[in-house]
Amino acid sequence: MKSYEVNFDGLVGPTHNYGGLSFGNVASQSNSQQSSNPKEAALQGLAKMKALMDMGFVQGVLAPQERPDVGALRSLGFGGTDAQVIEQAAKEAMPLLVASCSASSMWVANAATVSPSADTADGRVHFTAANLNCKYHRSIEHPTTSRVLGAMFADQKHFAHHAALPAVAQFGDEGAANHTRFCRDYGEAGVEFFVFGRSAFDPRYPAPQKYPARQTLEASQAVARLHGLSDGGVVYAQQNPAVIDQGVFHNDVIAVGNGEALFYHEDAFLDTEQMLAELSAKLAKRGGQFKAICVPRAQVSVEDAVRSYLFNSQLLSQADGSMLLIVPQECQNNERVWQYLQTLISSGGLIREVKVFDLKQSMQNGGGPACLRLRVALNETELAAVNPGVIMTAPLYGTLTQWVEKHYRDRMTENDLADPQLLLECRAALDELTQILKLGAVYPFQIN
Repeated sequence: MKSYEVNFDGLVGPTHNYGGLSFGNVASQSNSQQSSNPKEAALQGLAKMKALMDMGFVQGVLAPQERPDVGALRSLGFGGTDAQVIEQAAKEAMPLLVASCSASSMWVANAATVSPSADTADGRVHFTAANLNCKYHRSIEHPTTSRVLGAMFADQKHFAHHAALPAVAQFGDEGAANHTRFCRDYGEAGVEFFVFGRSAFDPRYPAPQKYPARQTLEASQAVARLHGLSDGGVVYAQQNPAVIDQGVFHNDVIAVGNGEALFYHEDAFLDTEQMLAELSAKLAKRGGQFKAICVPRAQVSVEDAVRSYLFNSQLLSQADGSMLLIVPQECQNNERVWQYLQTLISSGGLIREVKVFDLKQSMQNGGGPACLRLRVALNETELAAVNPGVIMTAPLYGTLTQWVEKHYRDRMTENDLADPQLLLECRAALDELTQILKLGAVYPFQIN
């Protein structure tokens, strides 16, 4: 039976703005308070989805969240009508209003951790929504994320859904941004690679000093247990605390894997040789041959990696066995990174092609190609059980483009977030979107 790795890209929401909410994310902080363009952001994301579909990859779409999150504001003591809640928050606590308007759910690499059926004890695809409790504006996402994923992957014969881990620091979980899977074939048993920034309970693991380590070892272990993964199919590795302090807030800012290959920076991990040996040995027992592609710091510094998002790329398998790297335009704009990539593809190794995409609107808020997609490995039977409304097609691309053109503003500032009319615009847009994607009622305003 044929299997696929399907990329479900996050559709950028109508309130896309540069609130500078993510401490530790250099791009988010450096572009804080600039004017954003939600319409352009959504169209850029859709263009990437369409391009991958046209290349022959199975591509899906994951809906954004309802924003502003009036329910979250009410839980913090703001009252009255929805309009009054927004007006009161804008007057008394603008940072909370900005947080409640964040469109950060566009980065669906943080939506959940996904384990394919070939790896799990019960033979189903498992999803655990990420609690994202390190940042308030992201911690409010997982209830809607769970409903959306449940509407996309509804057949309980094939799919299992788990609630987010306890929303405490000891179980900080950032989803697939710190999770990679290695395998010979997407339909065969693989090795799931969990990367953590710190341990909540074991002082032997060093922690960063400047920026927070968002993923804990204990959270990764809990997800592995929930998904029914075997010890022989799991490897845990610690991020280098020094690179976290340089802005590497997730592993997918410093490494990316696919198939049997890991493409990573020399300074990405602690105990790198031991980790690579464990990955190689465990993948070999599953019939795979692990391949490590290390980018030396002498050729690309951590600073250049963070600025260009070289590793926040999509590594995709092509029909001839080679791999394609999807990178943001910022890689082409960085002379050292672009020179490295030209050398890489001309060397005749595993990565033989690079394609560049303009994702500036997302990049300025700290998210590149890898942030924008959640990977789900599915066999033919499981793919047929996915809600067909969320699988990208040429007609769906056209419909979503028209939907964005109809509903999205082309400019968003902090003052615009205080406009109660924005909430009405967003709800009208999302109500129409759930019909387009055949999701049913997944948003609070549709349920309450």
